[in-house]
Amino acid sequence: MTKKEKAKVIMEILDKLYPNPPIPLDHINEYTFLLAVLLSARTTDAMVNRVTPVLFGLADNPYDMVKLSPEQIREIIKPVGLSPQKAKAIHRLSEILIEKHNGKVPHTFEELEALPGVGHKTASVIMSQVFGQPAFPVDTHIHRLMKQWGLSSGKSVTQTEKDAKRLFPKEKWNKLHLQIIYYGREYAPARGYSPEKDIIMKAISQSHNKAK
Repeated sequence: MTKKEKAKVIMEILDKLYPNPPIPLDHINEYTFLLAVLLSARTTDAMVNRVTPVLFGLADNPYDMVKLSPEQIREIIKPVGLSPQKAKAIHRLSEILIEKHNGKVPHTFEELEALPGVGHKTASVIMSQVFGQPAFPVDTHIHRLMKQWGLSSGKSVTQTEKDAKRLFPKEKWNKLHLQIIYYGREYAPARGYSPEKDIIMKAISQSHNKAK
């Protein structure tokens, strides 16, 4: 079975399981979504969704956020981990949005990645989910499953992203990013993985056996 054939099988299964995957991070606007994605680094979406109502209740725009000190921000976001760095990034990022972007979230990879705390993955999520630009953000689930499904070597996140973009149609990238995340959580978690639950691996194995 070629990688392209596997990709086709995977897309068919994911479309049946998650025809309209929702964005898992709670947010109010483009700015709060950017902060939620930034906060989600090395923690769970559920944890982020626990702290953001308090933070966004105080400040859902950069003008209000800069009125808070990094220490005040840190106190609110403490449960998500890496809170000192994230609090400083949120405060400085908000200042830069006011100084350079009229308080708006910029629309390009280059401008987003220039913001504190915003790496390529975060920028990719914003570009795909907020601005509808084709992107394939690779999180831990996607990186792990692409290797597990035999679609990538798993050597680096950069390589996994390249392989995903090569194998899946561009118009499917934004939706697939969410579908694979949901699939990883529900059917193929890193902890407590059960081959019996992994529908996609079963389908790939069956197709492979038929082709023999």
